[in-house]
Amino acid sequence: MEALREAVAKLTVYVHPSNAADVHRAVARQLSALLFSYEDRFDGVLLAHEARIESGGPREEVRVKAKILNGLVPYFGVQVHANLLLFSPQPDMILEGKVEVLGNESIHAIVLGVFSVAIMSDDIDEKFKFKRRGDGGKFVSRSDKQHVIRRGTMIRFSVKRVDTEMNCHITGSLIPPHTGSMLWLSVHDAEYASEINSSKRRSRDISIKIEQNEQEHRVLKNEDSTMTSERPHKSRKRSIEER
Repeated sequence: MEALREAVAKLTVYVHPSNAADVHRAVARQLSALLFSYEDRFDGVLLAHEARIESGGPREEVRVKAKILNGLVPYFGVQVHANLLLFSPQPDMILEGKVEVLGNESIHAIVLGVFSVAIMSDDIDEKFKFKRRGDGGKFVSRSDKQHVIRRGTMIRFSVKRVDTEMNCHITGSLIPPHTGSMLWLSVHDAEYASEINSSKRRSRDISIKIEQNEQEHRVLKNEDSTMTSERPHKSRKRSIEER
């Protein structure tokens, strides 16, 4: 998928002194707090991360840079090298999503199980005709009745606009070539069919990374809900700085 990209970043993560006994876990917690939300500094949504703390000796010896944040207790800065997996959709990119709801005027889908997509009637190719039959209706191609888009269909679409204020809400289009039902395209579109085999392995590896980070995110969130934090209120955007 075009919108997925990997990046390497040097970050300074600020850790509360109460977490000094397990800095590695504290850093992971700070990074996990950024998962699945749009971050300007990364120009995308963080989906997964692998962080390595800079150290001057054994693994347990972590090099830190003392820094006092105004009005707060003296957090200490930990220098981190992070490999990031980002979702950064841009206009004219080709993405894939699963149809959740559709009607005569629009198709609504979801990408990577997280990001919402709206394809309005003006952006649905005229070759598709909406038929209100079965479970919620379906779009059927006038040129090939086997080309059907219904609830649950995986579709390939072009990006028109991205609203980062709504956490990468996407406006899409089914008018450009090589868009439509992925199942139909895999059989009838030679260009798309040739892409499938080359992208299968990478897609599987990415799915595993995202799932692992989702599990970590849920575990840390559950732990936070059961703990009474002694930490003063502080914006999470100041907890991590990119160098």
